[in-house]
Amino acid sequence: MQQKKRRSSKPGGKLSEQLKVMAFYERFEHLVALALTFIISVIVVVALFRLCWDVIELLLLKSFDPLDHNVFQTIFGGIMTLLIAMEFKHSILAASRRHHNIIQVQTVLLISLLALSRKFIILDLATVSAGKIASLAAALLALGCVYWLIRLCWQLTRREASTEDTPEIKGD
Repeated sequence: MQQKKRRSSKPGGKLSEQLKVMAFYERFEHLVALALTFIISVIVVVALFRLCWDVIELLLLKSFDPLDHNVFQTIFGGIMTLLIAMEFKHSILAASRRHHNIIQVQTVLLISLLALSRKFIILDLATVSAGKIASLAAALLALGCVYWLIRLCWQLTRREASTEDTPEIKGD
């Protein structure tokens, strides 16, 4: 006979049970992650509201021309800001759920790549020097290469771990 797991009848019972077994610093880290998640959620809601307002304003008050560079910068800059904030919140949630003890390097690199991509979208090419564009491009390329190398190492490690777990089958 299987026994069913008892669910806590108290609200937040699962959280309080988890907090009992955590060390002091782990509890502190968990509470900070929850606070950051709440703050970033508020930022995402405000940014989404602002993006919707900008789109409505562009549609009703001005002629919506997505080929106009200023319109493109406004809309896609707002979209990229939302994507960056949501990815950041997702990484904090994963850490708070103890899927990962710390924010993974891959996530930090991905957020950095998104932020630099956003920077390229909102750049005003008329006012930015070629040196600044080249340095941003070099940073983007470097981050992309590091991200690719880390993913490659992770995939190779995973592949090696899976081949070690499976027994070899020898033919006749």
